[in-house]
Amino acid sequence: MDKVSVIGAGLAGSEAAWQLAKRGVNVSIFEMRPQKNTPAHKTDKFAEIVCSNSFGANDISSSAGILKHELKLFDSLIMKCAEDSQVPAGKALAIDRDIFSSLVTEHLTSMPNIEIIREEISDIP
Repeated sequence: MDKVSVIGAGLAGSEAAWQLAKRGVNVSIFEMRPQKNTPAHKTDKFAEIVCSNSFGANDISSSAGILKHELKLFDSLIMKCAEDSQVPAGKALAIDRDIFSSLVTEHLTSMPNIEIIREEISDIP
């Protein structure tokens, strides 16, 4: 496999690119922002959280907590950045949005086998 293209650097696209790149795959991430913005997004950073800053319950007795625990076992970039940007929220995992998206962006842009292409993809070849 020569190269994998990931369309969009949201939560799923960022995680997919991270997991592929860690395994030695060359990745191109196509992200339309800042060339094309949306009404919800305010920055050009990856994995920008635009609604609630909560990732839900952190306790492994809940389904959300179990999922987060499993993601950590697979060295999830999203979970690592969420924990590194965590703010107090009781038993939930809540994050500082700016720190979180900055961390995700820094990790992905520093990977030598990830190419960032700032353009919109309107058709899938």
